[in-house]
Amino acid sequence: MAKPFEPKITAFVCNWCTYAGADLTGTSRIKYQPNIRIIRLPCTGRIDFMLLQKAFARGADGIIVSGCHPNDCHYSSGNYHARRRWMVFNDLMEFMGVDGRRVTFSWVSAAEGTKWAALVNEVTDAVRQLGPYTEYQRLIGAGVA
Repeated sequence: MAKPFEPKITAFVCNWCTYAGADLTGTSRIKYQPNIRIIRLPCTGRIDFMLLQKAFARGADGIIVSGCHPNDCHYSSGNYHARRRWMVFNDLMEFMGVDGRRVTFSWVSAAEGTKWAALVNEVTDAVRQLGPYTEYQRLIGAGVA
């Protein structure tokens, strides 16, 4: 009997806020689905479109990008850069045929462990409903990616 589909979610998170919030989730023993793999960045302002593409190429079924709330960035304006890039990423993903529901952008502070757990559970459930992401292999075969 085949095992039910369990999505792989890659999370690109800010070291100063979201990563600390995820850590608080663990130290508070708040349960959330284990489908997430966290990649800690100094700031979400460093996120690049190619990181998202690489995550899909390596088998991610969904992606979370999460950082500090506006005006709370450790680097002053990194989260504003991330938000501006996010607008471009959405257009590029749509152009490449990636369902926008597979990529989630969220603000999570160091004090929001409960919010992090809820976000992970929500994204995991949504991606589970979408099924495995297989379009990346199709794009490679077509010479697009």
